[in-house]
Amino acid sequence: MSQDLITADLVVLDVDLGPTKNDVIHNLAELVAKAGRADAAGLEADALAREAKAATGLGGGIAIPHCRSAAVTTNSLAFARLSPPVDFGAFDGPADIAFMIAAAEGSDDAHLELLALLARNLVRAEFTDGLRAAATPEDVVALVNAAIHPEEEPAAAPAAASAPAAAPASEEKVVLVAVTACPTGIAHTFMSADALEQAAKAAGVELHVEPQGSGKVTPIDPAIIAGASAAIFATDVGVRDKERFAGLPVIESGVKRAINEPAKMIEEAVAAAKDPNARKVSGDASAAASAQSGSQLSAGKRIQQALMTGVSYMIPFVAAGGLLIALGFAMAGFDVALAPGFRGARECAELLWADPAACAAAQAAGGDGASIGSLIQAAGWSAGFMNYIGALLFAIGGAAFGFLLPALSGYIAFGMAGRPGIAPGFVGGVIAGALGAGFLGALVTGLLAGVIALWMSGWNVPRWLAGLMPVVVIPLLVTAVVGLVMYLFLGTPLANVTTAMTEGLDGMAASGAGAALGLLLGLMMCFDLGGPVNKAAYLFATAGLAAQTTSSFQIMAAVMCAGMVPPIALALATTVRSKLFTEVELENGRAAWLLGAAFISEGAIPFAAADPLRVIPSMMAGGAVTGALSMALGVGSRAPHGGLLVVPLMENAFGFLIALIAGVVVAAIAVIAMKQFWPAKAVAVAA
Repeated sequence: MSQDLITADLVVLDVDLGPTKNDVIHNLAELVAKAGRADAAGLEADALAREAKAATGLGGGIAIPHCRSAAVTTNSLAFARLSPPVDFGAFDGPADIAFMIAAAEGSDDAHLELLALLARNLVRAEFTDGLRAAATPEDVVALVNAAIHPEEEPAAAPAAASAPAAAPASEEKVVLVAVTACPTGIAHTFMSADALEQAAKAAGVELHVEPQGSGKVTPIDPAIIAGASAAIFATDVGVRDKERFAGLPVIESGVKRAINEPAKMIEEAVAAAKDPNARKVSGDASAAASAQSGSQLSAGKRIQQALMTGVSYMIPFVAAGGLLIALGFAMAGFDVALAPGFRGARECAELLWADPAACAAAQAAGGDGASIGSLIQAAGWSAGFMNYIGALLFAIGGAAFGFLLPALSGYIAFGMAGRPGIAPGFVGGVIAGALGAGFLGALVTGLLAGVIALWMSGWNVPRWLAGLMPVVVIPLLVTAVVGLVMYLFLGTPLANVTTAMTEGLDGMAASGAGAALGLLLGLMMCFDLGGPVNKAAYLFATAGLAAQTTSSFQIMAAVMCAGMVPPIALALATTVRSKLFTEVELENGRAAWLLGAAFISEGAIPFAAADPLRVIPSMMAGGAVTGALSMALGVGSRAPHGGLLVVPLMENAFGFLIALIAGVVVAAIAVIAMKQFWPAKAVAVAA
């Protein structure tokens, strides 16, 4: 990041940029373009698309619309002091200060780094007061540069910061370390970090925080950790390299508690530092005896965090692999999945995508189990350009999809035990796949590896052995244990359960009883619109794709179709009965068309957050209809994402559209009726 991220020509003070946030974004994009740093139309479109996913109002009269765009030629930061203020969706009202972060495509997450740096400073009253009092654009530039380039502060600052550490030992100075992390790694990660830092400063406690965000993570100095009195983990996902903090008393919570109750968490950490029975990071045996550790995570919460960590790391493999497979089908036909030696051996002569002679030669060279990759390579261009490229994409997607179970298992173990759990978790996932234990087996191996690795991390070992524990001893022993348990005891029962579940689902789909399952999945997809329940249904569907059965394809289609209903239904409702919705909701409704079409359920969150008692039940009704119809009509999808983009690749694409339209209409009518006949005052009383 260079010094010219913000200049005087990117600053406007006390201006009216329009009544809505879209107007402000439009004018800020024009400001960046006027400075010769971007194409205005492209930047505006990308910024509005990002805004549609989640509001960028931060509270306290601050908004930070941002995006990464190919229309940007120079990373830029524009600023406007708005008069009058404009609503950016913050909980406490409109914003009078607006930044626009415009990052060039391929800028290595520069916009996320800027967002983090600004968020850390925007909680400082002296910074925001300075912005509101600035007399000239040059004053704003100086303030912002000082905030986003902290490394350029005088050299005396670090010495001052380290002064508390030099206090006499008799004062029993408490030094705390903390880690904050949320699933997206942006807003809550840094807001919680700053809340803890301010609370610690007010309490006179030395605190060092490591926000594990989406951008670059700067680890806490090991020397500081070694001298720390206690740790705070305010996270909704697993802590990276957790073993660094082994042996420290710990206070754990979700990330939102650090935002809402930072002072209380600091107080609890100080108390834990002085409590010999306090729970330790390694999860040693003394943790069970700690009755007063009220903030420690329950077993259920720890498992939930680990499962969400596994899912968050698995989804990119699913999305990449599934979409590549779908594209392969589109280009080469579904028979590309039926090469000899690959899921249902067929004769070379039956393959449409490969030259029979080349296929036969490859089969003869590699045996009956010749991989699809070898067959594709042997076939070359003999089957035509589209068929060959489609077969290649299918093979690449299949390779990515092959990591589904290992990634799920490995990162569940990582979420529980940190780095020592990754290797045994991945190996357990591979074994689960090899034994046919599938998704259920991966869950078991991930949890088993994580629990054992976490337990072993708490062992008291000689100093010479301590350094080898996380990188050699624990991975070796846990991998052996997990492998033996799976091969000798759990593998066959879990495989039998998985087979029974698959056959049961196939039977439900074939008999027509699948409509009940589709109804349930539709309700789950629309209950919390991207939350844990929604993600559980989606995970169930995507994990099932590995089975490559008719029922697994139908479940995936039902989940995708139901997940598209809420944003499209709300977009329709805001179009048909605009007077029932606020101006902000109308703006969100216009964006929700595209979000729904792309299967982004989160497009409905602004509506649900503002009016949950009327919106959520309406969406669940529509989702239930869609899910049931999709299963009843036998709609099948081999792609785990894509929305309308992958409809042409589905089995019974017409049925998919029927189910989608029916659910959208039901949900739209329901939400309109709720708003029409159940006034807002009545909702407030009920709430």
